[in-house]
Amino acid sequence: MLTLTEVKSLLATPQRIVITTHHKPDGDAMGSSLGLYGYLIQKGHHVTVITPTDYPTFLHWMPNNGDVIIFTEEQEKAAKLVDEASIIFCLDFNTLSRINELGELVRAAGAKKVMIDHHLEPENFDDYRHWDINACAAAQLVYDFIVNQLEDKAGINKDVASCLYTGIMTDSGSFRFESATSNVYRIAADLIDLGAEHWKIHQAVYDNASEDRLRFLGYCLSNKLEVIREYNTAIISVTKEELSRFKSETGDTEGVVNYALSINGVRLAALIVERSDKVKLSVRSTGDFPANEICKKYFNGGGHRNAAGGASEKPLNEVVNEFKSILEEYKNQLIA
Repeated sequence: MLTLTEVKSLLATPQRIVITTHHKPDGDAMGSSLGLYGYLIQKGHHVTVITPTDYPTFLHWMPNNGDVIIFTEEQEKAAKLVDEASIIFCLDFNTLSRINELGELVRAAGAKKVMIDHHLEPENFDDYRHWDINACAAAQLVYDFIVNQLEDKAGINKDVASCLYTGIMTDSGSFRFESATSNVYRIAADLIDLGAEHWKIHQAVYDNASEDRLRFLGYCLSNKLEVIREYNTAIISVTKEELSRFKSETGDTEGVVNYALSINGVRLAALIVERSDKVKLSVRSTGDFPANEICKKYFNGGGHRNAAGGASEKPLNEVVNEFKSILEEYKNQLIA
């Protein structure tokens, strides 16, 4: 593993750098990536952000978004950049399977790999690791990397601050999750002082829905929500046909599971969506209930205690029934 001194030495001279993040990037993935991008280009590095897939249009407003390369759309160009990179920053993920086909290119690359992440059980593919499972967001760790490890707070300009604030805001549930500690609020205040216009960021992310997306949300809550009071659990399941009916785009299912979790008395909620290749699960919980344990044990996934995800090759109705069948195992925790 590299030491911090060696990382600083590498970054002291211009490098060819790739920044990448997980499949279907969310606000933290793009906020941390574009935040770090904005910092590094000021230092004279040649930097490219490569995402494995597309991401929600409500994140396209962020500074330097136009420079992002989407791997599925420009595979040859992306592969060349990865191969030529001297440093690859891996943000908001810690296992290469999370970046799909891009993962094996990163694994084979001769570049030094720097992981900045807050998820459990990291894979040992990196050369330097800034990792803390107690951080509320990867963007918080990018802030810490710049300010405390590189000792370069002056490098956080308005663009960088706006991106990092976006990552922290979205992954902390607008500062309402347990992970939003007093230190997170101090960092957010610091980013506002450095130029992040928090009200504009919130509006861009949360008040920018399409009509189709709102109608889809209403349909899910009116027609697809199932509350299982015996287990204090709520489930929303969605078929491919229903996604098509509402012209669903990347990001349209983002946050839907939180409406199910917001029901009084519900401790566990799941959004189970039939995609073209497999069935995807987004699982949320309250308190100390281990959503990540369910996803890891039964659905080839994982994540944080209160926010996790998984997938299955089985048909949608079988996945829904399987999810329901495991609730009895956790009944004592769900009704405690």
